[in-house]
Amino acid sequence: MRNKLQKAGLVMTGVVAGVLISLNFSASADKATQAPLPVEELRAFADVFNAIKQGYVEPVEDKKLINHAISGMLSGLDPHSAYLDAEAYKELQVGTHGEFGGLGIEVGMEDGFVKVISPIEDTPAYRAGVKAGDLIVKLDDTPVKGMNLNDAVKRMRGKPKTDITLTIARKGEQKPVVLKITREVIKVQSVKSKVVEPGYGYLRVAQFQENTAQAVVEHLGKLAKGNELKGLVLDLRNDPGGLLHGAVGVAAAFLPSNTLVVSTDGRTEDAKREYRASPEDYLRGTREDFLKTLPQGARTLPMVVLVNAGSASASEIVAGALQDHKRAVVMGTQTFGKGSVQTILPLNASTAIKLTTARYYTPSGRSIQAKGIEPDIVVEESANGSSRRLREADLDGHLGNDKDPDAERKAKAASQQPAGEGSKAPAGDDEAASPHRFEFAGKDDYQLGQAVNLLKGLQIVQNKKQ
Repeated sequence: MRNKLQKAGLVMTGVVAGVLISLNFSASADKATQAPLPVEELRAFADVFNAIKQGYVEPVEDKKLINHAISGMLSGLDPHSAYLDAEAYKELQVGTHGEFGGLGIEVGMEDGFVKVISPIEDTPAYRAGVKAGDLIVKLDDTPVKGMNLNDAVKRMRGKPKTDITLTIARKGEQKPVVLKITREVIKVQSVKSKVVEPGYGYLRVAQFQENTAQAVVEHLGKLAKGNELKGLVLDLRNDPGGLLHGAVGVAAAFLPSNTLVVSTDGRTEDAKREYRASPEDYLRGTREDFLKTLPQGARTLPMVVLVNAGSASASEIVAGALQDHKRAVVMGTQTFGKGSVQTILPLNASTAIKLTTARYYTPSGRSIQAKGIEPDIVVEESANGSSRRLREADLDGHLGNDKDPDAERKAKAASQQPAGEGSKAPAGDDEAASPHRFEFAGKDDYQLGQAVNLLKGLQIVQNKKQ
């Protein structure tokens, strides 16, 4: 039996090596550092493959084994690389346009469990009380331990009006939290706005989708219509990110034309580039430039950007660009710290891989990977302080910060910072502390109140200068 396996393994090694060569396996790597194929490792892979095929208790399809191998290869790299099977790839494509089915949670994996990065605003998960940092340990009666992320997400997806029960391990809770949630078609309204006080506008970006930048311009037009705006609050709290060109477009609405917004750097040449406030970097295709309808004064209006530990990726790009160019005051708490770029690489018409291909940097060259954006003015979530929040530095296998070796320690210290001494956790982070769900721009929004107060102070200074 052992000899048969060894012989079959040698044959399989040759097959795998041949396939990799035919696919130009090493063509995408830096040509200066090309290495020969790892024959010993490929032989080990082939041995395991054949051992499963011949000796596993039940027959297993080749396709299933290969898919699992690809999935494990990617998920072992970092928390954001993944294999997208036909269903996951389709959901990704639909989700970037703002509509998909399910619960409304941004998730990752940690210690074999699904970890909630952030519930998306106005979704079933958000209304049910799912919180950033929750560990989902069971889906209905099925333990999550041992599932890969795609399988767990598939179970959470489903037809609208069907129920799923999440069993959650939550810091500070002695017993598991059990939540029964009804699935919905998730339609994320990525941009909202309102006049919070006469002369002061509020603009919230909940997620960066295909048309988010255009929606920002439209909402700015509505805010400016009939109002003499003296200041604007751009709210990026709990914004988990999204499309890169969407972030560039939003930043471009507030920065001078052709201003550097973000740069990326990776091993391949196409990963090394700059993104500027110019149509070729924020438009896709040949659409009309929506910034032509930008209200007068939008690029000079005094601004405060609100961020917190739920602000990640694309929202950190916007906050970092406006901060570096001194276009806005960044206020709130330290952001999540996801400073990496994921590229979707289709394998065929129905499947793809999501691969981390670069780190991104703010205009001044800062990397926020495993660090986050540090606010110009720290304002906690309530007058009593902030609750503990999950950040990139807390995720297993995260990339390090290549610019600041001490970034990870600082970020972990920030995520473990307790709420104000002797205080309860702020509204919105502890259901026991508040009988109602926290509402952004609601009457209990302490950070927004402080942002408006700052804008009023900036207006007074500006008037004195004039």
